Amino acid sequence: MVEQVHHYVKMKGFSLPLYSCTVSAGFPSPAEDYVEGMLDLNEHLIQHPAATFFVRVSGDSMIEAGIHEDDLLIVDRSIEAKHGRIVIAVLNNELTVKRLHQKNNELKLMPENKKYKPIVVHDPESFMIWGVVTNVIHAL
Repeated sequence: MVEQVHHYVKMKGFSLPLYSCTVSAGFPSPAEDYVEGMLDLNEHLIQHPAATFFVRVSGDSMIEAGIHEDDLLIVDRSIEAKHGRIVIAVLNNELTVKRLHQKNNELKLMPENKKYKPIVVHDPESFMIWGVVTNVIHAL
């Protein structure tokens, strides 16, 4: 493990080839094997490294937002949590990922699955937002 971290620091991250051609999701197009450059996903997905963390998803309450069981979420604590953003929140000492609803002095955590009901936050003392979800990584 220490050796892997040392290698990562020495290499200043991991960059992989980024091809300039696009991939057709419809009818196949001829391949253009042309490398545009090298891509480090850390630079692409993380805007504020000191304020970013990852968390794995359990449950299906956000399935309609494209967040599935076992997905990896990238969370940025430096982004302001506003109405409509997907956030990681602590409510009654439990972590949850939900869409933030903040209107007319009403605070709710909205699931993105019709099986679940919105969670109304009655006690702001038992509520805290840890960060805003910026990206979702999931395997196919």
